[in-house]
Amino acid sequence: MTVVTNEGYWVGSAAPAAPHVDHRQVLVMQLSPSVHLDTFCRDRLPPSGQWPEISFDLPELRYPTTVNCAVALLEDTMGVHGPDRPCLRAPGETWTYRELSRASNRVARVLTEDFGLVAGNRVLLRGPNNPWLVAAWFGVLKAGGVVVTTMPLLRRNEIAVIAEATDPVLAICDERFAEELDAVERTTMATVLYGGSDPDDLVNLCAGKDGEFDAVATAADDVAMLAPTSGTTGTPKITMHFHRDVLAIADTFGKYVVKGNADDVFTGTPPIGFTFGLGGLVVFPLRCGASTLLLERASPTELADAIAEHGVTVLSTAPTAYKAMLAAGKAKELTGLRRCVSAGEHLPKAVWEDFRRQTGVRIIDGIGGTEMLHVFISAADGDIRPGSTGIAVPGYRAAILDHDGNELPDGTPGRLAVRGPTGCRYLDDERQLVYVDGGWNITGDTYVRDADGYFWYQARSDDMIISSGYNIAGPEVEEALLGHPDVAEAAVVGAPDEERGMIVKAFVVLADAASPDPAKAAELQSFCKQAIAPYKYPREIEFIDALPRTSNGKVMRYVLRRRPRAVTHPPVA
Repeated sequence: MTVVTNEGYWVGSAAPAAPHVDHRQVLVMQLSPSVHLDTFCRDRLPPSGQWPEISFDLPELRYPTTVNCAVALLEDTMGVHGPDRPCLRAPGETWTYRELSRASNRVARVLTEDFGLVAGNRVLLRGPNNPWLVAAWFGVLKAGGVVVTTMPLLRRNEIAVIAEATDPVLAICDERFAEELDAVERTTMATVLYGGSDPDDLVNLCAGKDGEFDAVATAADDVAMLAPTSGTTGTPKITMHFHRDVLAIADTFGKYVVKGNADDVFTGTPPIGFTFGLGGLVVFPLRCGASTLLLERASPTELADAIAEHGVTVLSTAPTAYKAMLAAGKAKELTGLRRCVSAGEHLPKAVWEDFRRQTGVRIIDGIGGTEMLHVFISAADGDIRPGSTGIAVPGYRAAILDHDGNELPDGTPGRLAVRGPTGCRYLDDERQLVYVDGGWNITGDTYVRDADGYFWYQARSDDMIISSGYNIAGPEVEEALLGHPDVAEAAVVGAPDEERGMIVKAFVVLADAASPDPAKAAELQSFCKQAIAPYKYPREIEFIDALPRTSNGKVMRYVLRRRPRAVTHPPVA
């Protein structure tokens, strides 16, 4: 095992004997010398005593002290698989690995020669999933810059919060998404657009550069990217990820669970600005020499058609998309898939079983997080147990803890905690003390581990509803509601109640043909009582047109909790 400690790196089967070191509290305190001339990121790392334990239990995780992840993903892959393989696919065009390498080199030259970028400067990226966004991501990293990833659907105020926290010197933006960015008042941030006809368009500037560039030899633990959390509980936190972290997600979840190969074609719906999308659509395919189909926007029907048309074999999307493609009658278009990855929300067992029945494909469920960069609990193939999130991904260790940090016995619900080669580092944020506890990353989820090491999701820790002394997991009630044919979407929260302390309240989006009336509410309540224990049924149901979601599709339950109390239909006793 390799463990990062206050004395540097230990490499070997075990740490050397050192009685003064408490292995339960091994913390990162020493970093490699940085090449960043702009020390903004190094200066804002959490204090060393607040870091989670970082371990490198697999040989492939022992990276050299100097590594640029852009070079490792692109040029190193070209050296193994060749430069003329398809790399980036999009409707109407295909880029080879050589073409992406040269385009990203040109971006790096524009950044350093025309904009004076120095190593450590932050560059904000804004745009939909397309080849030039990927070229910009690689170009920034090759130039020694730090990528600030953002969702293309963010609005002015949301972008302003991220820009204020990360202080980018430059923004690279698709011209179609420039309006909201233009409204952000920052005198220290220049902007370069791409996709237009202006002479100063990034694509035109790149045309004036040759395709050669010597990438900056960054330290493995130099910050490569600043990724904002999705903000499901309010103000986003900014997570900090090293160059080695980007490679680590490919060499753990990508290698051992997704198991991509050079003949695969990847695609998915999550934006590259979301770490789930970055891993599934860029990092994993390029690490193994595969190609990726980039779709700027796709309805469930369009996604299924694109999968069939382009011979996609690996898909990453959310549970709702899998359900929606089946509902659109597109099962036949999905039978060429060999790997389907689901994350972002809990995958209902009914959706997994229905997808398996209609397509023959077993969806790979997983839990990850922006703080950890990607998925750390999952299972594939014959190891899948429908309804369970899975087991710890090779390279990671997971446990269930009580509120005092003690490990709980199997079968007991508690806080999910994880350790591995990646870990939480918030940018200058006191909330680091909440996420990291005793060297563990505390995800904010309530789970149960069974005797075989499988983890079973109960709820987000703040979604556990205690009603009349009963612990009720909101997602379990949601899954029961989703079993009714008239329910398109459902979200469950706790609502204050004088008699019971809290009651279960459901917000329901009905299918088009259903009527939102008291009779339907009573029908759904009775349906739930038949599917789950009667005490768990939603005592209040409110029909709404759409659930509030973040830009990457997560339901914002905190928004629902704050809604004025409006019981559309009287509760059933």
